[in-house]
Amino acid sequence: MDQSFDYDKLSQEQQVIVANRIASDNLQRSNDHYPTATVRDSFYSKYIKRAIDIVLSGLALIILFPINLIIGIVTFFDVGTPLFFKQKRIGKNGKNFTMVKFRNMNNNTDENGVLLRADLRVTKWGKFVRATSLDELLNFINIFKGDMSLIGPRPLPVVYQGRFNDYHELRHSVRPGLDCPLRDPSKVMTWANRLENDSWYAQNISFKTDMKLICLLVREVLFGKDKAARSEGFSEGTFMGYYEDGRVMDSNAIPETYISDFYSHSEE
Repeated sequence: MDQSFDYDKLSQEQQVIVANRIASDNLQRSNDHYPTATVRDSFYSKYIKRAIDIVLSGLALIILFPINLIIGIVTFFDVGTPLFFKQKRIGKNGKNFTMVKFRNMNNNTDENGVLLRADLRVTKWGKFVRATSLDELLNFINIFKGDMSLIGPRPLPVVYQGRFNDYHELRHSVRPGLDCPLRDPSKVMTWANRLENDSWYAQNISFKTDMKLICLLVREVLFGKDKAARSEGFSEGTFMGYYEDGRVMDSNAIPETYISDFYSHSEE
């Protein structure tokens, strides 16, 4: 692929077409490169984990109400209305739910009326709330409702549905969470590491595992190496699917065969 190709210049429809092509070619064969596994089913995962989520998220909503009120007021003066960003996300067993966050990006466009990249639309206030994870506080509503858990794979937008092989689909066998930190903090948060870690979590849910990951999550929020990148709106690219050999593919390295017919159009 030509390194100058910018995946973000493709329309959403074109991006979906590219992902569907990749899935058609490689999704089923990628299963041959991964083990067969099942989600851990225990008394803790069935009952105790949910009880903890209800109690802690309920307390958090009460305690954090004044902070959310202040964030809402600042957001109003920063980006105006609507105050909230709503997006459908993939939940447990593939059931979709609506995630609500305070907005932290403006709607600035280029000369053609196309929205600018996320990192160019994040406001100064937005960078602050992202870096401090204050934009995640409303997620406690989803946790209290049962859409999410405190710890679990981060819920992805519904556009990602249909891109996961059987092993990585394990991440959707459990409730999504605020985050599922890499159990090895020395690793870099790539899509390959994220999906492997999420599938590992589904196979190893326990009170001990959740306590360890909560500690890692607190450390990441306070001192994490990806805080600056998150505040600027950068990411490791978009998960696209798999290569022929089963490796995870992201939008930074799509084989040219999948985007060649869009390439000349995107450069015009």
